[in-house]
Amino acid sequence: MFQLTKLEKEEAVTNCDRLSNLKFSTVLPRAFTEHGAIMAATVLNSDRAVEMSLFVVRAFVKLRRALGAHEDLARKLEALEKKYDSQFKIVFDAIRELMKPPDKPKRPIGFHTTE
Repeated sequence: MFQLTKLEKEEAVTNCDRLSNLKFSTVLPRAFTEHGAIMAATVLNSDRAVEMSLFVVRAFVKLRRALGAHEDLARKLEALEKKYDSQFKIVFDAIRELMKPPDKPKRPIGFHTTE
């Protein structure tokens, strides 16, 4: 489990209608990783917990499939680039740049004290 940053919270509220009630909250929400959600579901022994753990696993499976499709697209683009001559190099470079995920600032890991 980890705590979202303010920017991540705003992005989640913008992209998910179910989280609109967090819009005016001053508290930064916490989120589970895939493994954390499954671990929590195994501790909780209710029908709802089992249902939610299945929901989480299915969501992560769909996410992996989407990422796999992205990798397939990159392989196909590379094959096309080899097939055609250098006059399309600019087009292939532009497509490759669009496929890159945006750089996010890395959050520091570990315990830090303020002096």
